[in-house]
Order: sequence, then C-alpha cells, then structure tokens
Amino acid sequence: MKSFTLVTAITLLVIGTLTNSITTMETQNETQKITQTINKLFVYTDEQEWEKLQHQVFTEEVWLDMSSLGGPKETMKATDITSMWAEAYTSIDAVNHLGGNYIIDIEDDHAKVFAYATATQYKEAATEGKTREFVGTYNLELRKENGQWKLYSFQYNLKYMTGNIEFK
Repeated sequence: MKSFTLVTAITLLVIGTLTNSITTMETQNETQKITQTINKLFVYTDEQEWEKLQHQVFTEEVWLDMSSLGGPKETMKATDITSMWAEAYTSIDAVNHLGGNYIIDIEDDHAKVFAYATATQYKEAATEGKTREFVGTYNLELRKENGQWKLYSFQYNLKYMTGNIEFK
C-alpha cells in the first residue's frame, strides 16, 4: 500500500509538473505572438504599410486615445486611423519607432500591454533642425480573433518632445 501511495504521489507530481510546463510554454508562445503584433504596429506605421496595419494589427474598430498629443480620444475605424496617420506623414521624410520594455498580461483571449516607445521623425526641408522626437508610453489591449492577436484599444501617453517640434 505504501509503494502504491508513493507511486501515485510521484505520478501526480510528474503530471502537475508537465501541466505547468505546457501552460508556461503556451503562455510564452502567446506572449511572442503579442510582441510580434506590437512590433508590426511600429514597423508598419514607419513603412506606411497602411493595409497591413488595418488587416494584421488592428481590429475593425479601435478605441484610440492620442489626446496627450492633442489628437482624438474616441472609437475609430482602422481605415480612418490609417488615413489620419497617412495624411500626417505626407510632410515627413522618415519615421522610426523604437518600442520595448513590454509588460504583457494575458487572460484567455485578451491581453494588456504596457510599452515604452520613442518616435523619431526626420524632415529634410526643415531649417531649424531636421529631427523631432516623441518619448512616451503605450497602454494597448488586444484580443485574439481567428487565432491572431489584434489591437482594439490604443492609448499613447506623451512624456516629452524634443528637437524641432514644429519642423520649421
């Protein structure tokens, strides 16, 4: 009886360890997928890949809060967001976002992401400095749709701007 109890205890311990390992691997896999979506947000924005943003990054509608920069704070269609950004980028020659320090919390098919980011913009024709930089944080929320993590809530929190802010 003692050996049966010992074998049962060891078996339960092994099963518990394997279950925890599988759960940890699944969480790491989902974290990587979420990180990839956030990286796509920044890269596709910089490269002005508006359709990719609409279909691979955003849900059809997104709660967008850019009020710390004087922008909208409302639910918008992904197509309207990318149109607004495309218009804003017409006078800029290059943009480079760098994101990191991601803190990702996953619960079922929803995730919350906190991120640091900088956006450096370059304008060749500017005469008082060719760059400006925006430094801030993001509060992002994603949900899994058809196996793909997509952004449905986007809040930018400006810390400061530096450089030729008005691009004069």
